[in-house]
Amino acid sequence: MSLIVGRKAPPFSLEGVTDGQFKTISSSDYLGRWLVLFFYPLDFTFVCPTEILAFSDRQDEFESLFASVVGASVDSKYTHLAWTERSRKLGGIEGLRYPLISDFARTLSLDYGVLCPDNHVAMRGLFVIDPDGVVQHATINNLGIGRSVDETLRVLQAAQFTREHGEVCPANWQPGDSGMKADWNDSKEWFAEQPVGV
Repeated sequence: MSLIVGRKAPPFSLEGVTDGQFKTISSSDYLGRWLVLFFYPLDFTFVCPTEILAFSDRQDEFESLFASVVGASVDSKYTHLAWTERSRKLGGIEGLRYPLISDFARTLSLDYGVLCPDNHVAMRGLFVIDPDGVVQHATINNLGIGRSVDETLRVLQAAQFTREHGEVCPANWQPGDSGMKADWNDSKEWFAEQPVGV
């Protein structure tokens, strides 16, 4: 998986569900925008709806950063559709605000290096892809560990800051913090401004 960072994201064009309709969803649809592509194991499960809904409920924040969110699992488009029509109180994801891709043939999971060794489901992989289609960030969680929307937004904003300003983001960087010049001499300016012990 680490080999994917800094390289062109594997392209895709697969069927899925968006706004209650079946649609072909392609990576080319997102060129010129930031894309957060995440994989989850299965529909109608336990941790998965908490993540999917957490991203959906904060869709406006991603949109304000010119970023799209797309989810993917090995379920069929029909299962995706049924799940989006099920009430949240019953474990469904009704009201989902972004597309879900059907990776039924498991090619997308394989291309992104997140297919479990048993080849049955995808692990919890998450990829931040820039407007040029280059992967800027990748993480994989084991099946039982949900992801943080806050951290995804922070990483997205750090990638955007680096792209816009040509500076790097030190540890624990938050939006509004200063960056660091990626030069041995120039970086000393940032270090000089830090309190002792940092």
